[in-house]
Amino acid sequence: MKLWPVVTGVAITLALVACKSPTPPKGVQPLTQFDASRYLGKWYEVARLENRFERGLERVTAQYGKRSDGGLTVINRGYDPRKKEWKESDGKAYFTGSPTTAALKVSFFGPFYGGYNVIALDDDYQYALVSGPNRDYLWFLSRTPEMPEKVKQNYLSIARELGFPVDQLVWVNQQGQ
Repeated sequence: MKLWPVVTGVAITLALVACKSPTPPKGVQPLTQFDASRYLGKWYEVARLENRFERGLERVTAQYGKRSDGGLTVINRGYDPRKKEWKESDGKAYFTGSPTTAALKVSFFGPFYGGYNVIALDDDYQYALVSGPNRDYLWFLSRTPEMPEKVKQNYLSIARELGFPVDQLVWVNQQGQ
């Protein structure tokens, strides 16, 4: 049996999937009139839907910067209290369309990209609500370790209306920042 056609077919399929731009969940609209330069810098993760790459982490932050190729650098960092160690992931992000629409594809693992959609953001770029490519991923971000209750309730309401399972949110311990 010749495996070369099978291996080639799998490689082509993986390449096509890896290159495909992620889209936001159905019914979720990324913000327009987005200014990436104002979004750059450090954000604290206030809440998230638990996922395998952040499971159990505390004091989670994301740092965004400019890349020379027009994309963004992404450095995610979190503390694992069980192992008593910091975990850090370096990634890159690119807009999936116009850079004034807050829909990006983010990669931490080679050619594989996931969706990153800013779906709510205050006028001062201090608080953000971000979804992934489906309703399994949601983050509440703040420029400070805490988010005002009024903003939190507003983002909970938006996320609930969009069908995210807000009852499953993990409120991130930011003590020690």
